Amino acid sequence: MTRLRSLIFMLWLYGSMAFYGIFCSPFLLLPLRYAMLPIRWWGHTVLFGARWIVGIKVEFRGLEYMPDGGALVAGKHLSMLDTIAPFTVFKLPAYVLKQELMYLPFLGWFAARAKMVPVRRDEAAKALKAMVAGCRALVKEDRQILIFPEGTRSEVGEDALYKPGVAALYRDLEVPCHLMATNSGQFWPGHGIDRKPGTIVFEFLPPLPPGLKRAEFMTQLKDRLETASNALIAEQTPVR
Repeated sequence: MTRLRSLIFMLWLYGSMAFYGIFCSPFLLLPLRYAMLPIRWWGHTVLFGARWIVGIKVEFRGLEYMPDGGALVAGKHLSMLDTIAPFTVFKLPAYVLKQELMYLPFLGWFAARAKMVPVRRDEAAKALKAMVAGCRALVKEDRQILIFPEGTRSEVGEDALYKPGVAALYRDLEVPCHLMATNSGQFWPGHGIDRKPGTIVFEFLPPLPPGLKRAEFMTQLKDRLETASNALIAEQTPVR
């Protein structure tokens, strides 16, 4: 039954993406705030389907620590949901994402219009410079920059490697770094299609202040994100 529900949900997930991509394509011609509406609607549609098809509830905690204007947000990355759910609570999020995603139909179109920040992983130094410049401009537009320091989805319990790109942004933007912990991979694994009933929590933590030394920043970033995410994972046991 879990596999069947998961398959139905996958149809819901990608079918709704195609629906909004096709029928809301005229929004691409509108100002940014309106062009991002279909992305937010899709996010809510995905959460609705997750709740009623596979039994996954999504909860946000620590909203008092969630930034309102221009900011840097670093999040734990365990599943695809980490890139979808934040659209339902942030006003004007902008993701740092891999360049390949910009070539996808629907997703790529709206990502380009929403001024997401693509990164070419094979051009390390050049990519880092372009990423910092792009994010600097977006923060001035009161955008919330979301980056996943691991660079890709990790497995629950894995000792993930945090990449230095987030430290470059933190140093250059000179803003607090907000933190977003999660247990998402516990019920929505980073790989495979099976989804398990349970509650996925996204928890915003007190931000790291600007001005920390690089080593101290990276240590605190990882320690706080991993500790908070592991605590969320320890709260629940997936239904078998």
